[in-house]
Amino acid sequence: MRSDAMPAAAPLLPELRRSCVRRPAPSRAEPRRAPPGRAGLAAAVRAGGAARAPASPLPHRDPALRRGPRPPCPQSPVPGGEAGAAAARPCPPELEARRPRGARSMRRIRRLVHLVLFCPLSKGLQSRLPGIKVKYLLVVWLGIFVGSWVAYMHYSSYSELCRGHVCRMIICDQYKKGIISGSTCKDLCEERSLLFQHCLSSSPTQQVYSGLWREREVIIKCGIEEALKADSHPDSVPKRDVVLFDKPTRGTSMDEFKEMLLNFLKSKLGDQPSLAALVSRIITTADVNRDGKVSLAEAKSIWALLQLNEFLLMLSLHEKEHTSKLLGHCGDLYVTEKIPHTSLYGVDVPPFLQSMLPSVVHQIIHQWFAPAWPRRAKIAIGLLEFVEEIFHGTYGNFYVCETGFKNVGYNDKYDFKMVNLRKVATEMTIRGFLKGRHCEQNVDCTYGKDCMATCDKLMKQCKSDVVQPNLAKVCGLLQDYLLYGAPLELKEELQKQLRTCMTLSGLASQMEVHHSLVLNNLKTLLWKKISNTKYS
Repeated sequence: MRSDAMPAAAPLLPELRRSCVRRPAPSRAEPRRAPPGRAGLAAAVRAGGAARAPASPLPHRDPALRRGPRPPCPQSPVPGGEAGAAAARPCPPELEARRPRGARSMRRIRRLVHLVLFCPLSKGLQSRLPGIKVKYLLVVWLGIFVGSWVAYMHYSSYSELCRGHVCRMIICDQYKKGIISGSTCKDLCEERSLLFQHCLSSSPTQQVYSGLWREREVIIKCGIEEALKADSHPDSVPKRDVVLFDKPTRGTSMDEFKEMLLNFLKSKLGDQPSLAALVSRIITTADVNRDGKVSLAEAKSIWALLQLNEFLLMLSLHEKEHTSKLLGHCGDLYVTEKIPHTSLYGVDVPPFLQSMLPSVVHQIIHQWFAPAWPRRAKIAIGLLEFVEEIFHGTYGNFYVCETGFKNVGYNDKYDFKMVNLRKVATEMTIRGFLKGRHCEQNVDCTYGKDCMATCDKLMKQCKSDVVQPNLAKVCGLLQDYLLYGAPLELKEELQKQLRTCMTLSGLASQMEVHHSLVLNNLKTLLWKKISNTKYS
């Protein structure tokens, strides 16, 4: 098969070489002579060789000088006293044919690859890069290919995830019809002063953008799940207002609407004595024009927003300083303050590099860009205070069901801020998920990523109580964060407290005292060290 393939490729090499090899320009001192015509050729023949002998070739036209010395031909005798003569002269055809067939094939393949890689380059660049080997140029072309693929994947995922224009179109269409209302509707749809800037979405159904509103950096969030489901059926797009904004209906009185809100909050937060105050706050948020009344459009907008878990938790935890502040809304679109640092370490590895880099490299990058240790201790104290606030809080218990460093951040004063409240769930929500759920082992009784309950292997059903408390999961997150760079006199005691904290388990009602004791010991230990520093 090799003998049939190679002769077909061999005639192509001279043609490719003639098209790719740089031809030297003529010397300025000696003008280019025109090729002789037929009459000139005839006169030269009649002269019988009496013409002037051809001049010696220019140095740069000598193939031996241009390509460098060649290895001796195989089995060619070298005359005595002329050690470099065989290396300088080309192999005769009869000796070239005596080379091994494999060596000739590899040589032709190398020439072909060399011409293919160098042909796209200009001839001037070819003359300036004589030392580049084929393998280096092959690596360059491979890098270009990989970079193009990464860019394509990035922009294809961007067009799939980022649909802010669809969100704006739907919200403004419903606002102009009078279906919805809100404090940001006029700025979004009429004055165009609420601007979408950078896309931060991780799901096509939940649009997240950084934006600018009233000369302030904000975060804009909008859900377009119903619109995406109707992409293949354009006639069903206007029905989104019927699906999402169906309650309350026309004719509902104010007392009936308050009763609707109270029953809804009981199903989400449990029967808490403080729910009446939360209902009053919801009514105040819905009353955009501050006339003491709630119109049908205002009631539909606030009801749609309450179906979003993050918005409900934002209202429930509005008194806490560790959550983002709600700035405004329009329909089911809402605007919050922007948190400057959205990662616990201050910087994060780009998503397309996370799977390519080992965990050791991730750890080195995080440690390199992390704040100074006293500032990290202050952020950690804020996180521990947040855990204390949501444990038996005003509106019941809340569980952090994903304690990754990407879900927590801090502001410019190094005060802790919870970035993603969608990873926080109420106790009633988790109980509803676990109730009657079939299981074979404990992992089957997991809500979110790490809110796990036990499995009753006799009944093959999940129990309704979460085993691992928030504090144990947070201490596991803070172990690497606090121990790196910690003062030597504090490191041993801090490591001991964190290990004790990570072993906490059991039902919330049975471990409340132990939970508070461990939490206070950690906070006291950290405050004692940073209270007299300039970072406090």
